[in-house]
Amino acid sequence: MDKKLIGCPVCIEHKKYSRNALLFNLGFVCDARAKTCALEPIVKKLAGYLKTLELESGFISNEDSKQRLVPIMTYLRKELNTTGECSLPIDESNTMHLKVIELRAAPPTAQEYDVPVFTEDKEEFCNAQWDLTTQQILPYIDGFRHIQKISAEADVELNLVRIAIQNLMYYGVVTLVSIFQYSNVYCTTPRVQELIHDKALQDECVSYVSKRV
Repeated sequence: MDKKLIGCPVCIEHKKYSRNALLFNLGFVCDARAKTCALEPIVKKLAGYLKTLELESGFISNEDSKQRLVPIMTYLRKELNTTGECSLPIDESNTMHLKVIELRAAPPTAQEYDVPVFTEDKEEFCNAQWDLTTQQILPYIDGFRHIQKISAEADVELNLVRIAIQNLMYYGVVTLVSIFQYSNVYCTTPRVQELIHDKALQDECVSYVSKRV
């Protein structure tokens, strides 16, 4: 019927159920041509939520609470389609948190001679959300130091630095540029002419290449 169904069947075995088991499968109906890889973790997480609710309070097997599934799923569908995320309190002790995570392409392998450069303002970067290794090397990412030098100065094993940099690349926080060498020959591309007319690009360029003291 030109549709794609994504589900995660759950079976809870217990003698209190008829046939000694409760089976359910709540899934998503999508267009047959839609890319649904990002939805698969959500379906699995949703199945986990429902299983927990059933084990704790009989949410699915109880006819009264079961009736709440329709408005709950209607709300989830609306929020996921409009904002890509949803937080929905079910009762005093349970809240559903679901979010569509954008699937990104795997970053290129970071080599020890590559130089990581921030793609956003470093001053506004939140360090606390990253692991301890990443937090340790962040102060040494300045657009000048290459990965091997960052490893030496931060006193972090080289392979761990490469993994941390690749993780930052995956989320678009940094990109890699070639190490500067006086023996190299550098030249601009034709797009450098855009600087003549684009005032915003001029300001961004000056801000990006200026070294803050």
